[in-house]
Amino acid sequence: MPYDTALAERIRKALGRQPSLTEKEMFGGVGFLIRGNMACGVHASDMIVRVGPEAHAAVLREAHVRPFDLSGGRPAKGWVLVGAAGVKKPAELKKWVERGVTFARSLPAK
Repeated sequence: MPYDTALAERIRKALGRQPSLTEKEMFGGVGFLIRGNMACGVHASDMIVRVGPEAHAAVLREAHVRPFDLSGGRPAKGWVLVGAAGVKKPAELKKWVERGVTFARSLPAK
């Protein structure tokens, strides 16, 4: 299944010129990594955001958010999918990008 390249481009623009930013095809989509740690990405038409295990439960209560589960029953703790309706506006997208970047920067470089 192809991923939403327009969403990926919007994320690229929101990320700007982050230090140590790399892009990698993964999960059948694209991931954006900071210092080798996944921050966010795109899977199908959804945005992937790595929020960390401590924020996971609270983030799942937000609108348009669901667990990141590609294995069919074992969601990745600390990772969520945000539906297209949750990143429609530039400010919404920016909020999710910043959350992912903040968590990725909190991790040691790989």
